[in-house]
Amino acid sequence: MQGGAVQEFSLFALHDLADEDGELSWQERALCAQTDPEAFFPEKGGSTRDAKKVCVGCEVQAECLEYALAHDERFGIWGGLSERERRKLKKRAV
Repeated sequence: MQGGAVQEFSLFALHDLADEDGELSWQERALCAQTDPEAFFPEKGGSTRDAKKVCVGCEVQAECLEYALAHDERFGIWGGLSERERRKLKKRAV
């Protein structure tokens, strides 16, 4: 797996970084926290299908995407979008 330590930190250790107001409390309800993290960080050219299927049914998909865009997450599937899809979304918003 490419950059495994960074990937694991990016998605699953953020709870430790939450502020006192629980800014990241949405992550406790995220379906991805209950599934295989490998699916959310596919190798270059790998399929994102499984991760996106999880995101579709997740109650905090919008919060996840908002976080990824606000913090310029460059790796993995966040809020149902890949890195490339998030870059396109940001460009359209400008």
